[in-house]
Amino acid sequence: MENLNIEATKYTPEISLNADTGIVSMVGKSYPENTFEFYEPVMNWLEDYFNSTPQGKTVVNMEIIYFNSSSSKFFFDFFDLLDEVKEKCDIEVNWIFDEENESAEEAGEDFLEDFEDLTFNFVKK
Repeated sequence: MENLNIEATKYTPEISLNADTGIVSMVGKSYPENTFEFYEPVMNWLEDYFNSTPQGKTVVNMEIIYFNSSSSKFFFDFFDLLDEVKEKCDIEVNWIFDEENESAEEAGEDFLEDFEDLTFNFVKK
């Protein structure tokens, strides 16, 4: 399975999906013009990854500085997919945020409330 790498832009995060290591990473801001079109390859890759032979442990590193409401909906769908496949492999989410960015920390806490069965680690920078 090929890895997926998407470079960051002014409006979108850097995304790295690595099937060999089981590391999923999103870093930056997320307010693309068409959120679902932008993230469609990510969801397709994840579905293929989890339906083939995922690593024994998948680590998700989320360092999203800012996101808009349509990105929030995507992240909900993203975590929902992780929640659905958590029986196939261990999934660990690292929610990385700047200690001065309370809204980023609170956003991670909101996702944790919605997906209590996922392992969330809150990492202050």
